[in-house]
Amino acid sequence: MPVLVFFIVVSFSFYIFYKVKYVRSRLPMEKKWLSAKSSMALGLFVGLFGINTVFIQQTTVGFIVAGVFVLIGFASFWAGMKSYRFHLPYVKKEAEELE
Repeated sequence: MPVLVFFIVVSFSFYIFYKVKYVRSRLPMEKKWLSAKSSMALGLFVGLFGINTVFIQQTTVGFIVAGVFVLIGFASFWAGMKSYRFHLPYVKKEAEELE
């Protein structure tokens, strides 16, 4: 599945991008916000990797591993999304105070 591989690479690239921005940021709320975004990207990476595993390995062990990856990945994505929504107003307030 070349489409899944493309999205896996893109999501991992976003994970690295947000982690670099996290390390370079000095604002505490912005760090939490960027951490949430990187958690979403990593969760999407792991979830898509699990879906891709279903198509590559058609064994019972492959299905179990893929199921675990999908559950953990999309749970991480969901937790990152909730954290992103929670921290967004505080990041906006922090940015306004800096100006």
